[in-house]
Amino acid sequence: MNKKLKLTRHSPEEEAQIQRGIDSDPETFIPSDEQFAKMKPLGRPRLESPKVQLTVRYDADIVEAFKATGEGWQTRMNNALREWLQTHRAA
Repeated sequence: MNKKLKLTRHSPEEEAQIQRGIDSDPETFIPSDEQFAKMKPLGRPRLESPKVQLTVRYDADIVEAFKATGEGWQTRMNNALREWLQTHRAA
């Protein structure tokens, strides 16, 4: 079933009512520009050498063999390629 959703915006009066509710909440904290600038970002810190996302095709039996080893199979596949590079010269 492919229904189109109709989005409606709040009227200016509704927006004002919502804002009054926010302003009257004693737990609402709106940081100053200075406080905001000092806040630390959420999430993981950036890696010094982040991984590169790419699309690659492997034979199905190779992928299944790694997947069969359970969670973390992509890391093990990466490690196997790294190990190969240590013993072979890349062309």
